[in-house]
Amino acid sequence: MADEAKSGGGLEFHPMDQFIVKPWFGEVGDPVHWYTITNVTVWLALAVLAILGLMVLTTSKRAVVPGKGQSIAELMYGFVYKMVEDVTGKDGIKYFPYIMTLFMFILCANFLGLIPMSFTTTSHIAVTAILGFGVFFAVTILGFVKNGASFLGLFWVSSAPLPLRPVLAIIEIISYFVRPVSHSIRLAGNMMAGHAVLKVFAGFAQVAAIAPVAIIGVMAIYGLEVLVSAIQAYVFTILTCVYLKDALHPHH
Repeated sequence: MADEAKSGGGLEFHPMDQFIVKPWFGEVGDPVHWYTITNVTVWLALAVLAILGLMVLTTSKRAVVPGKGQSIAELMYGFVYKMVEDVTGKDGIKYFPYIMTLFMFILCANFLGLIPMSFTTTSHIAVTAILGFGVFFAVTILGFVKNGASFLGLFWVSSAPLPLRPVLAIIEIISYFVRPVSHSIRLAGNMMAGHAVLKVFAGFAQVAAIAPVAIIGVMAIYGLEVLVSAIQAYVFTILTCVYLKDALHPHH
């Protein structure tokens, strides 16, 4: 929750403090090395464990009449499978495991970040950039492996008038290389902004005069954050499918 500090008769809010990376067994400001267990690594590990619990443990018995856990797992599986099939076509089904893993990781990390006193790993560009650039390099390499030099046809809009094609090609190239940046910043920015606003409202809830209104605001924003967490996982995944489709079928 937001910290409240009396300074000059007013309140000081520090909504960005919740995003500070610090050692799990230590204090803010302690040195962080590559082998240091931090709040980021702990919650990343918990996201992986959550995925294993949902997708492996709940489906291990594969009951004919599924329980709640198995039903959710099957719903997630069918949802992502249909998305991949609809966007990329039959050729993209073989890459379903990778896309399913991305979706479940982002979804679980986003939802775990909504737990009070937790840490939202997907609010850090260091995490989302790895995901975004991983998709970018994967689809680019796949595009050249599957299509060779004809993959460059992705940047040549053959349906446009000939004088415009070089200009459009430059625009297409720029937009292509901007993809991993926008892909990663979109997720991190949405998660960070929502949590920062939530913490500000939580800070105002400590002021008796406006506490009822602030508490209602916290509830409303929290509900919105639940929706945003699911939507951002969906957006990241469907954009990955679109990029994969371009790699498999690069011609306009």
